[in-house]
Amino acid sequence: MIQRRDLLAAGLASLAAPLAARAETWPARPLKALQGFAAGGNADTIARLLGAEMARGLGQPIVVEAVTGAGGTLASAAVARAAPDGHTLLLATGGHAVAGALYEKLPYQTVGSFQMVSTITFFPFLLLVNPASNLRTLAEVAAQAKATNGGIAYGSAGVGSTHHLVGELLGKSAGIPMLHVPFRGDAASLTALLGNEVPMVIAPATAALPQIKAGKLRPVATTGPARWAGMPELPTVAEQGVAGFDVRSWAGWMLPAGTPQPIVERLHAETQKALQLPTVRSRLEEMGGEARGSSPQEMTAMVAAEVQKWSRVIADARIQRL
Repeated sequence: MIQRRDLLAAGLASLAAPLAARAETWPARPLKALQGFAAGGNADTIARLLGAEMARGLGQPIVVEAVTGAGGTLASAAVARAAPDGHTLLLATGGHAVAGALYEKLPYQTVGSFQMVSTITFFPFLLLVNPASNLRTLAEVAAQAKATNGGIAYGSAGVGSTHHLVGELLGKSAGIPMLHVPFRGDAASLTALLGNEVPMVIAPATAALPQIKAGKLRPVATTGPARWAGMPELPTVAEQGVAGFDVRSWAGWMLPAGTPQPIVERLHAETQKALQLPTVRSRLEEMGGEARGSSPQEMTAMVAAEVQKWSRVIADARIQRL
């Protein structure tokens, strides 16, 4: 029995040895950070911002690549099947959890195929109307919705987008009849709002800030748990009568499952260092977000909870799964 136990221990040690050696020599080459959306967009900008600062401490550059399509799932799939050696990261967003709820079959598990590192930023959505309208509060939106056959139409970045699901959750939570009108991205939905094609749009602050500052769009509410620092005069949905309403998107780093723990800890530490830099924090705030890191365990629990939340919203709204 002792001999068999010793052989088993030796076998386990031999399996662990390559992982330990890999962690000791890491990073051996430039890192790749994949993100699933257009170059120049929020995800791309966040990945480049954090990657540039983290590269200083790692001694290797972090090269950001856009793997676009299917709501970010192509990038997620590429990272899930990458070697778990710490050289391939995913800049995941709130859409990662939405996809886990929306798609019936994915080539990866939304949580189980990944090793979480840390969240980077959280940002709320805004309820936006045309300033030519008489809508200034959520109560006025609700009143118009109830007086309109079919409810108030709202534009979003597309069917199954987080924006779409925010509207569905708001309608259910506040008892507001909502009619979804999908567009191809934020720019198209905001153009439709400017042209009075829809009376309201749900979009992230980054997409709408230039038009808000120019007086071309009017924000009615923000969806976070507290007022957004970039627009402190704007009340939240919760402040306007929908207790506990809190919907924000987020961005964070993930690795392939099985990445050695020392590498996870190093990337986590470098992320936290970058998030403490005033230049990084101010840039994230300019984009409409709040710089906020987390432990890998906290991020794992958050993503799992998000998948469950959006699964319920999709089922309640009878949105067809893809």
